[in-house]
Amino acid sequence: MPETTGAIIEAAVTALKRSEVIVFPTETLYGLGADALDAEAVDAVFRLKGRDPNTPIPVLVADLAMLGQLVDTIPPLARQVIERFWPGPLTLVLPARINAPKHLLNSAGGLGVRVSSQAIARRLVEALGRPLTATSANPSGAEPARTLLEARNYFSAKVNTFIDGGTLISRTGSTVVEVQGDRLKIIREGDIATTVLEQVVGKEKLLR
Repeated sequence: MPETTGAIIEAAVTALKRSEVIVFPTETLYGLGADALDAEAVDAVFRLKGRDPNTPIPVLVADLAMLGQLVDTIPPLARQVIERFWPGPLTLVLPARINAPKHLLNSAGGLGVRVSSQAIARRLVEALGRPLTATSANPSGAEPARTLLEARNYFSAKVNTFIDGGTLISRTGSTVVEVQGDRLKIIREGDIATTVLEQVVGKEKLLR
């Protein structure tokens, strides 16, 4: 993986604070990053992707303290999978705080979030000090970018900051699960297989 210096991270964070969108590597695919609490920046992400504004995008947080700024509660089942799979490619949809940004929420008031296991992504979130959007770096319906060149081919005319994380090997992106009471509903099976989740929480706890 190409070396990423502190200067590159600092420049990216400066861009984020100007409400700009960046392209950066996650543990799964290249992502479109924006300050998730900046409505103007998040709107720019939706426009870049051509994404339905009613389809929320996931965010990265640095730790449980930052997660607590966004979600109302962390149910026991959520804590169980957090302990097992974070940092990593598991996006949890949790009930958001009443004052959470509406542009991040699904129709039921849930917010998709994870802690990334990718070093560059984690450094970005920590340096920004705020949640970072992590939707895949591709126009809606197009193949996700797994190399910086692919991301540049999509967005070089509209994005100025690209961070190289080498070639990413995920085929499916993160697994997305929604906490519904004492069960997990699988929204999308990704890099963490359903069978692996079953081993951790029990087959009876999973809804499909």
